[in-house]
Amino acid sequence: MNKLYPSPKAALDGLLHDGMTIMSGGFGLVGNPESLIPEIMAAGVKDLTVISNNAGADGFGLWHLLKSRQIRKMISSYVGENKLFEEQYLSGELELEFNPQGTLAERIRAGGAGVPAFFTRTGVGTVVADGKPQEEFEGQAYVRETWLRADLAIVRAWRADSAGNLQFRKTARNFNPVMATAATVTVVEAEEVVAVGQIDPDCVHTPGIYVQRVVQSTINEKRIEFRTVRAR
Repeated sequence: MNKLYPSPKAALDGLLHDGMTIMSGGFGLVGNPESLIPEIMAAGVKDLTVISNNAGADGFGLWHLLKSRQIRKMISSYVGENKLFEEQYLSGELELEFNPQGTLAERIRAGGAGVPAFFTRTGVGTVVADGKPQEEFEGQAYVRETWLRADLAIVRAWRADSAGNLQFRKTARNFNPVMATAATVTVVEAEEVVAVGQIDPDCVHTPGIYVQRVVQSTINEKRIEFRTVRAR
């Protein structure tokens, strides 16, 4: 089955609607679906719940959807380096469900694996545990966390074939593989699109069964949040 689409706009056609939940891959500015986010902004859908490690940085990534006031709620881990995020949250304009980073990753993985809840020590005794059931195992308190699933996952891959098999490169792998498994529809933008069979089966990080649509990326800026150098 050929899952290739001619453009990012075409790859999202018929999938976007107000009030939907979207998972967006990336960690900081690494592995962001740079080509798909602008098409969501252009579509004008609003009241979005977005699940992402962070919300981009000033002028880049999901920041654009914050600027256009299309996001109603963020389910995130890291909210620093984004003044707009801070302003909207502190003013009450943006709802935030804050998660420890490992918990966020596991909630997404659980959503993809069909596990509705799990217990973790992370967050016990903090505001993270407020209102959540807790149980004791072997003398230690654990807080119950629930899965995360989405209507749409937008994912950035290094290579993809026309069947949707994916390969990620280095740190750009981050949240992308787990998000690809946890949505009703997964749309992937890939830097390189190859024929089926060109990715060694042993190097497939996400099997095509999880992917519905693939498009070649059109934006490949790969910005760095903070460039630090030192004299040799």
